[in-house]
This record gives sequence, structure tokens and C-alpha cells, in this order.
Amino acid sequence: MKIFNTIFLLTLLTLLFVFIGNYFGGKSGMLIALGLAGVMNFISYFYSDKIVLSHYNAIEVNPKSAQGLFEIVEKLTTKSNLPMPKVYIVPDDIPNAFATGRNPQNGAVAVTEGLLNLLDKDEIEAVIAHELSHVKNYDILIGTIAATMAGAIAMIANMMQFGAMFSRDSQNRSNPIVLIVLAIVLPLAASIIQMAVSRNREYEADEGSAYMTGKPESLQSALIKLQNYNAQGIVHEATPQSAHMFIINPFSGKDISFASLFSTHPSTQDRVERLESIKRYINKR
Repeated sequence: MKIFNTIFLLTLLTLLFVFIGNYFGGKSGMLIALGLAGVMNFISYFYSDKIVLSHYNAIEVNPKSAQGLFEIVEKLTTKSNLPMPKVYIVPDDIPNAFATGRNPQNGAVAVTEGLLNLLDKDEIEAVIAHELSHVKNYDILIGTIAATMAGAIAMIANMMQFGAMFSRDSQNRSNPIVLIVLAIVLPLAASIIQMAVSRNREYEADEGSAYMTGKPESLQSALIKLQNYNAQGIVHEATPQSAHMFIINPFSGKDISFASLFSTHPSTQDRVERLESIKRYINKR
């Protein structure tokens, strides 16, 4: 059911993209949009991990250069029957973490220096377990494709504001009121679909971490600490397009009022409360 829901939402994003092409360019515009969607999904599938790791200047580490971190990852992957992912450290003082890779065989886990300095061993383990849950469930691939499509739709919407898109061969397509409405509605719809894909997967990764470590209280503590520190600063070079990858939205300190309704992350308070229910269940077993 989860796979079906995700495929359905990603299909909606693709159809939205194709609708734009058809509206402005007719049949030829629709074919161009389909081609662009295919190219973007291809790049997302094969190269998104390399692109994001390079963007954040992530440094790959090994058992000699980061023994403690490496041991935590090895312990959790063995326990979860997962392939050992590549491990990276991001040279940034703001504590955060993310995973990337199109499947478990090509997974990578990255944490910032700030996270290693802030959290204790159990909390770091809980964060790594959260990220490994994303890798195990192919969340990163799905989230990246959704973000790519949503970003492309937003870019087209910005161009529409200036009326500079495909050729217009009917009166409706040159109507400035229609252009303005579409420029507002289309990225809003894309954001809602992306949010639906991302938010639920954060809850599921939290649950996966709780059962993987058996210590949901450690993830609760880690989330609260990360939220507090990320409210004070933003990971260097963080972008809205990659914000969904982090365990805590790097823009959480800026994500207020109406904009918070379309955040790719549920609130930290909601996540902590859900973990409390899981903690009670684990303690009863």
C-alpha cells in the first residue's frame, strides 16, 4: 500500500509537469515535458547521491579516520541485514545528518561535525538508524525524484510570470490572468505532493530507528537537540531542493507561519510524541 501511494503521488507530479507542457505547447510541448521528466528522473536515479555529497563537501571516512562512527554504522547494518554504506562527515558546525543513494547497495550516510560534537553515542546511533531506515525503504530515491520534479515545476512557474514559455497558439494560452493563476497554483500543488511523499517517510524512519536500536528515547533526545540548534543557524550551502534529505529541516528556524504548512518535515514535537507511543509499546514487550 505504501509503495502504491508513493507511485501514485509521483505519477501526479509527472502528470502535472506534462500538463504544463501541453497547455503551453500543445502536443509538442507535452512530448518535450515527458522527455524532460525522463531525463530528470534518470539523473536523479544515477547521480543525485554524487551531486549532493559534492555540494555539501562531504568527506568519506574509514575505520581509521572515524573509528567510533564507523563502528556504530557497522553495528546497525549488521543488525538490520543491510549492506555497509559509505560513511561521510560534512565539515559544518550545525548538527544534522542525511542519507543518500538510489538503493541499499549504493547507500551513503553523512553526518556533520556539529552532530558528532553535540550528541552522545546513543543519540548518534539513533540518528544513524533513522538514516539507515531511509536507505532500507528507498526513501532517498523517491524523495529526490519528487524534489526534482517539484523544483522543475516551480522554475517553470517563475518563467510563466513573464509569459516566456512555450509557443502560444490559442487565446487562452496568452491570457495573463490564466498565467498568473497557474504560476501560483502549479508550484503549490507540486509542493503539496512533495510534502505528502516526504512527511510520512520521516515518521516511518523514526519508527524504524526506534525498533532498530530499541531506544526511542535516544532519538527523542537527539531530535530535540537538533531542532534547537538548527533554529539558530543553517547548514552551509543548504538548499530547499535538498532539505528533505536531512533528519531535521535545515531551514526549521526560518520555516514559520504559513510556509510551515508545506514543510517536507513534520514538526519535531509531533515526531517526539509519536516516539513516545512507540516507547510505551517497546517497554511493554
